[in-house]
Amino acid sequence: MRLRKIQNTPVAVTELGFGASVIGNLYRVTPADDATAAVDAAWDAGIRYFDTAPHYGLGLSELRLGAALRHRPRDEYVISSKVGRLLVPNEQPHGVDTEGFVVRDDLRRQWDFSRDGVLRSIEDTLERTGLDRLDIVYLHDPDDHWRQAAEEAMPTLAELRDQGVVGAIGAGMNQSAMLARFLRETAADIVMLAGRYTLLDQSALDDVLPAAQEHGKSVVAVGVFNSGLLSRDRPAEGMKYDYQDAPPELVARALAIAEVCATHGTTLPAAAIAFPHTHPSIINVTLGMRTPEQVGRNVELHDQHIPDGLWDDLRAQGLIRSDVPAERGRGRE
Repeated sequence: MRLRKIQNTPVAVTELGFGASVIGNLYRVTPADDATAAVDAAWDAGIRYFDTAPHYGLGLSELRLGAALRHRPRDEYVISSKVGRLLVPNEQPHGVDTEGFVVRDDLRRQWDFSRDGVLRSIEDTLERTGLDRLDIVYLHDPDDHWRQAAEEAMPTLAELRDQGVVGAIGAGMNQSAMLARFLRETAADIVMLAGRYTLLDQSALDDVLPAAQEHGKSVVAVGVFNSGLLSRDRPAEGMKYDYQDAPPELVARALAIAEVCATHGTTLPAAAIAFPHTHPSIINVTLGMRTPEQVGRNVELHDQHIPDGLWDDLRAQGLIRSDVPAERGRGRE
């Protein structure tokens, strides 16, 4: 699988990444054997970028991902995790986590973008994963913590990067405006952009993507299915968009895009995975993968050839913005 380099860093990631939130029991239980098999299938398919976070399953994702990768050659893959939510003992457990993960809530999340919090979080992640280092570290959802994240957490990460402890640093969020600020105003090398450069939402063209181009920085795209609406060949009522039931007008628009995809011999989910790569600053699409079967499907979709004419037709019909750049072609950098 082709590699793309994070600009101005030594780190290169495969164009398709393994998102490990789901193996942290996101929404439902994932058996441990399935989680390990999914990571193994991703490796066999050539995926060499794996993303996790303490938030995912109160550490379960990091535990499982680390165990599955520990016997792999360490220089052959890139792993990222996140800081900003420390895991601390839960003094008032209810039995099950309340933030979407089916795990015991013996621990709870504590927001902390301080220098000490960042260092402790990384140390805890290394202990859970059993790995010797992290290649990329993101600030995780600092929406309500700009000052501390920008003035304390990011400089701490920059020190670690400059010392060679980590390879690249950045932030990951569900919005693009603050990510643009991180690119423009801090030492961030890369941002993880969730759901804001997709076939249904190109708002990142107004802020984070121009910032990345202007400052020579890179972007990882996640949430490219917009919570599910773009994940099937034929979208239907009742599917999710940004974690809520999709409004009828968006279902209709997704169906219209699917019809154009069909005329070009491809499918809506294949186009959804390919679309972010139309922008030169986006170097990777990372997808959640729970089972070997999901890995196989995602790799197959990623590998499909998408004709450039598809984007031309979608622009011409007003189904994507007219300023979406023409596909530059995926390749090694």
